[in-house]
Amino acid sequence: MAGIVIIGAGECGVAAALTLREAGYAGLVTLIGAEAHLPYERPPLSKATMTDEREPSPKTIADRGRLAGASIDLRTSNPVQAINRREKRVLLADNTSVAYDKLLLATGANPRRLPNASARVAYLRTYDDALRIRTLLRPNSRIVMIGAGFIGLELAASARQRGAIVHVIEAQSRILKRAVPEEIAAAVTARHSAEGVEILCDRSIAAIEENGSSILVLTTDGRQFEADVCIVGIGAAPVTDLAQVAGLDIENGIAVDECLRTSDPDIFAAGDCCSFPLATCDGLRVRLESWRNAREQGRLAARNMLGANLQHNAVPWFWSDQYDMQLYVAGLLNDECTTVRRNLPEESFVLFHLAAGGRLIAASGLGKGYAVAREIRLAEMLIAKRAKPQPHQLAAVDVKLKTLLAA
Repeated sequence: MAGIVIIGAGECGVAAALTLREAGYAGLVTLIGAEAHLPYERPPLSKATMTDEREPSPKTIADRGRLAGASIDLRTSNPVQAINRREKRVLLADNTSVAYDKLLLATGANPRRLPNASARVAYLRTYDDALRIRTLLRPNSRIVMIGAGFIGLELAASARQRGAIVHVIEAQSRILKRAVPEEIAAAVTARHSAEGVEILCDRSIAAIEENGSSILVLTTDGRQFEADVCIVGIGAAPVTDLAQVAGLDIENGIAVDECLRTSDPDIFAAGDCCSFPLATCDGLRVRLESWRNAREQGRLAARNMLGANLQHNAVPWFWSDQYDMQLYVAGLLNDECTTVRRNLPEESFVLFHLAAGGRLIAASGLGKGYAVAREIRLAEMLIAKRAKPQPHQLAAVDVKLKTLLAA
């Protein structure tokens, strides 16, 4: 008897499986994961897993008891090898197969890799990757981080907290080039510098060479860095192999419609692996790599596999923890925005980004405590309403965003 099969046992896949049961689906639900671990949260891998004093363990999304209680068949260490769309079956590594009525691809994304096979080059994707990197973050160990995106900077902060000597090399003209405005990037750079991290931008890698018990990283401007490990964080590529071989449409990920349906009406995709038209950005096709998007899309895909036909219309939302700073972004930034700054206590601030015509399309903030998170959450709601708040109101800290939301 066929049921619903979910490929990928991360945040997205688990959210989908549990939502199927919450929505009253009584058929078979099979959740297939490639790793041996129970489903676990990935955001802590670059932070708490690295810095906790105690021996770490994965932060599970759902344990076997909860999954069994929901009659969800979790299969670990048994990745899917192929999708047979004609017979509506998936073939697993152990040569067994599972039939499906509906199939969800929640395969996520993998780190982009450099053309270098050195054992001293590390990438962070899995819990096992994190454990390996953690063992190398010791007082005075030398770390070269390639890439100054969220993962790279979070790992740099974690390495410094463990006493390592850290250099970050970034090919772009500044850190977080595609993710945050320059004002926030400058503040984050200054904080890393104050913590002893050297960040070098506008530099590309010329070579990575073994040097006995260490590794040499050479940049195109002639500098040379000797390190115990080189960690690469230069972005992620959606995992589309199964979908592509199965003949599904691919466009910067597995292409889905507003309801997360692929070019096969019985196959859906959600989370980091898919690109979709974003309603809050006038249908712009995007691919998002974020914890919240994975969870939201997993839930939505589950409902739509049951026939709800609901459109994805959430506002993109990202966050990053570095040292005692929290960085938040709601919406999608572009280079043509007008930016308004709101200063908050403890040197925290929020930037509101207005499109031509005055509509709020994004907000970004940096600071400590909950003040920035609260402002970004309210800004997110204003973005969803397609609000056009007055710039002087956004700048004035005594004007509560709740009042603008109610207007």
